Amino acid sequence: MKRLILIPILLLLAQYGADAQQVLTLEDCRQMAVQGNKNLDQARQKVKMAEYDRKIAAANYFPEIKATGAYLYNNKNLVLIDDQTSDALNNMGTTVQGQFNAQMEQLMAAIKTNPSAAMEYMKSPMWQTVVGALSQTDVSAALNTVGSSISESFNLDIQNVYVGAVSLQQPVFVGGKIVASNRMAKYADELARVQYEGEYEDVLLTVDQAYWQIVSIANKKKLAEDYAALLDHLCKDAEVSVAEGVATQSDLLSIKVKCNEAQMLLSKSVNGLALSKMLLCKQIGLPLDSEITLADETLDVIPMPELLGRKDMDSILADRTETRSLDLASKIYDQKVTIARADGLPTVALTANYLISNPSSFNGFKNEFGGSIHAGVLVSVPLFHGTEGIQKTKKAKAEAEMYRTKYQDACEMIGLQVEQLTRQQDEALERVNMTESSLESAEENLRVAMLGFEEGVVSASVTLQAQTAWMQAHSEYIDACVELQMNHANLLKAQGEYNLNN
Repeated sequence: MKRLILIPILLLLAQYGADAQQVLTLEDCRQMAVQGNKNLDQARQKVKMAEYDRKIAAANYFPEIKATGAYLYNNKNLVLIDDQTSDALNNMGTTVQGQFNAQMEQLMAAIKTNPSAAMEYMKSPMWQTVVGALSQTDVSAALNTVGSSISESFNLDIQNVYVGAVSLQQPVFVGGKIVASNRMAKYADELARVQYEGEYEDVLLTVDQAYWQIVSIANKKKLAEDYAALLDHLCKDAEVSVAEGVATQSDLLSIKVKCNEAQMLLSKSVNGLALSKMLLCKQIGLPLDSEITLADETLDVIPMPELLGRKDMDSILADRTETRSLDLASKIYDQKVTIARADGLPTVALTANYLISNPSSFNGFKNEFGGSIHAGVLVSVPLFHGTEGIQKTKKAKAEAEMYRTKYQDACEMIGLQVEQLTRQQDEALERVNMTESSLESAEENLRVAMLGFEEGVVSASVTLQAQTAWMQAHSEYIDACVELQMNHANLLKAQGEYNLNN
C-alpha cells in the first residue's frame, strides 16, 4: 500500500475529551475521515484479496500432491467357477482314491486268474510288498485338501475393499498460461492498490470541500453578525437624529427594515453552519450532534494555500490513479490474450502415483495391503472444438485494445482538466487580489459614511448603501478566498499530488 496511515487516535480523543468543544484542523478531519470511511475499508479488503490471488497464482508453479482413499462394502463375494466345478475340486481326493482302488482290484483279479502270474507273484516278495503298499495307499485326504484350496482360490473375498492413492502432477508446459496468470495476478494486485489510492484521494477531496465550505459559512456568519451590529448602531443613531430633528422617520424605518433583513441573514447563516458541520461530522465519523469548531473558522483572515507550479504532463499521467488503473487494466487483458492462446497449445505434465489396495493381487489375490508406484508423462493436445480458441483470443485482443483507447482518451481529458484548473487558479488568485482591494475601499467608504451620518452631513440612505457595499465586498472576498482553496484542492488531485500532507 503506497500510503501507510498511522493515526494517534487515542491522543486525539484524549485531547478532545478535555474540552466539550472539539477544535479540529484540516489534518485532523482528513485523518479521521480516512480512518472511518467505509469505502476505504472495502478498498483495503480488495487489496488483501488481490494479494491472496497473487499467491494463489504462484502456487501453479509447484507440483500438485493429493491423497485419496476409499472404502467399499459388497454384500456378495466374487466367484470365478460354478458350484459343480467347486464340488468336483473339493471331492477330488475321494474320486481319485475310488478310481485307484478299482484299478488295484482289477490288478489283483488279473493276478489271481492267471496261474503263471499268480505263481510269479507268490514267489516274489518285492511284488508282494509293492502291491501291498499300493493297496494300503490313501490319497483322498491330501487331494481333497488340495482341491479345496484350489476351489477357495477361485472364491475372491471382496466384501471389504480398501483403496488408497497418493498422486503428484507437475506441469512442464501449458502454453505460457502459468506465467501469464502470475503476471495478471501481479497487475491485479497493483490495480487494487491504485484503486485504493483513488478512493483515498476522493475521501480527502470530499473532506477538504466540506471543511472550506464550513469556513466560508462561518466567516459569513461573523460578517452577518458584524453587519447586524452596524445596523443596530445605525438604528440607535437614527433614533437620536430623529429626536433631534436631523433625520426623518422615513430614514429610521428604512434602517429598521435593513436590521430585520440582517437578522434573517444571520439566522440563515447559523442554520447553514449547523447543517454543514453535521455533514462534516458524518464524513469524519463523529455523531451528527457533536460540537466541533474548525481551526480556520476562528481566524480573522482565511489562509491562502501554497500555489502549485506547472507540472509536466508525463509526471501527471504517471501519478494520476485513473491513468495508472487503465494502463494496468490494458496489461491485464494483454495477459488474457496469452491465456486464451494457450488453450490451443499442447500441455505437458509429469505424473507419479502410489496406489495401495486391500485385497491385493500382487502375490495372488489376498486380503492384505499391497502397493505399487507408477510414473509417466501426460501430454494433452487439443485438436478441434469449433473455432472457440480463435474467438477467445480475438475477444481478449479487442478488450485490451478497448482499454488502450480508454487510456489515450483519459490522457487527453486529464490534460484538459489540468489546464482548466490551472487557469482557474490564476483567475481565483486575481479575484482575491481584486476583492481585497475592493474591501479596503468599502471599509474606508463605510468609515467616512458613518462619521458623516453621526455629524448629520450624510443621509441615512447613503450610509445604508455604504454598509451594503461593505457587506457585499466582505462576502465576495470570503468567496474568493474559499474558491482559491477549493481550486487548490482540485488541482492537487488533478496533478496526482493529493496526500495527507498537502
